[in-house]
Amino acid sequence: MSRWLMIAIAISSTFGVSVYQSAAVADSVPRWDVTKSCRGAARAGYTQDTDESLKRCIDSEQRTREQLDKNWSTFPAADRMKCVKTQTFSPTYSELATCLEMKRDLGSGAKPAAGEVPQKR
Repeated sequence: MSRWLMIAIAISSTFGVSVYQSAAVADSVPRWDVTKSCRGAARAGYTQDTDESLKRCIDSEQRTREQLDKNWSTFPAADRMKCVKTQTFSPTYSELATCLEMKRDLGSGAKPAAGEVPQKR
């Protein structure tokens, strides 16, 4: 049995998803409709033009998804599955990217220097 399959089975039993669902999550960036999340963010903003805010948010989420698509295979499958599974209510690609980057950075022991602000990638 391949190592990846053993990991998928272990994770699937932990999170209650099938191996097939786990494999699908690990293979590619999920397709989400971020309109609901962006609409809520646009309404919560302090701007009169919620339509423009909605458009900017959706555009930003699409750019983030495209970046995730380019880098998806660089993240460990277990991290990809775990981060996708945490996106239960109005998922966004920004939150998914943040989860994956945090797992990567914490796993590598990377720490910003004193007084340094971590840069968004």
